[in-house]
Amino acid sequence: MDSLTRRAWLRLAGLGAATTGLLHGAGVRGQQRSHSGGAMDHAAHAMGPIGRADTRIFNPTTYLRAWNFSDRPPEDRSRYYKETPRPDGSLLREYDLIAVDREIEIAPGLFFPAWTFNGQVPGPTIRAREGDRVRVTFLNQGTHPHTIHFHGWHPPEMDGALPEHQVQPGDKFVYEFDAEPGGMHLYHCHAVPLKRHIHKGLYGVFIVDPKTPRAEADEMIMVMNGFDTNFDSDNEVYAVNTLANHYMYEPIRVEVGQLVRIYLVNLTEFDLINSLHLHGMFFEVFRTGTRSTPDDTTDTVMLCQGERAVLETRFRYPGKFMFHAHQSEFAELGWMGLFEATGARRDT
Repeated sequence: MDSLTRRAWLRLAGLGAATTGLLHGAGVRGQQRSHSGGAMDHAAHAMGPIGRADTRIFNPTTYLRAWNFSDRPPEDRSRYYKETPRPDGSLLREYDLIAVDREIEIAPGLFFPAWTFNGQVPGPTIRAREGDRVRVTFLNQGTHPHTIHFHGWHPPEMDGALPEHQVQPGDKFVYEFDAEPGGMHLYHCHAVPLKRHIHKGLYGVFIVDPKTPRAEADEMIMVMNGFDTNFDSDNEVYAVNTLANHYMYEPIRVEVGQLVRIYLVNLTEFDLINSLHLHGMFFEVFRTGTRSTPDDTTDTVMLCQGERAVLETRFRYPGKFMFHAHQSEFAELGWMGLFEATGARRDT
């Protein structure tokens, strides 16, 4: 894969079903039939690589709506997450995060040597209510020193940014702080070289719900990321939630008229900005999610690395709605998907 440059990958991906043999030669397992074999798979082939990835270890559809290890069976979830009521009505939320080196599949048959939190990229989503106490026990089982840096308020000794904060392989450290301010935040490794530790996959979403709850909604996590497969500081694959074109094969299902809330964060390395454009729709933008009133109403939002926004919208019509980066190259290299809205049409 060392010779598979960004633009070579774009040419291979864009040729679709006619390139099965070429994709084999490039090290990508081309498949004539997907698991479902439906019409959508043919449409996806025209916009991305052929075949389906193995989602048994990490499924972007499951990741969308999972936080605090809710995607795990109860007995497994309790190994990594525990909550205990406190006298003031808040919770002590305890998490175990483990740094592990692991190959992950980022496109059908294309594997990336990642550094992960708990074996996945992005890492598990952490979610607390404003005022809760967060305690994260971090164990470094990787081959390099790592840290966790949380965005938000915390004491300097909990920052994970200085050389003395680095956790050596085999060691552990406990991060503890109050969850504030309310909003959408993130966490990531802050060891140097910073661009390598973030690009390799050591990041995740940290949501702090405000004390005054937001309106009930269908909520989902979207992390915009990219992967430099030949390590030339130029990404060959782009995605939302890691697996290129996944939501073209498995559209995100929503209901017409229901409030949809997207927690969007850009963790793409090597590019100054990333973006999301939603077809046939407009949405309200709450920058960093720290305010209760929107900053903008638009159909396209641009974010620099580490910037995030909460997006809210309601689908008026049933059917499939495309969403993608509005940098065309990013979209053609994997950052593209579909919403599928079901229910009766609503004109207001």
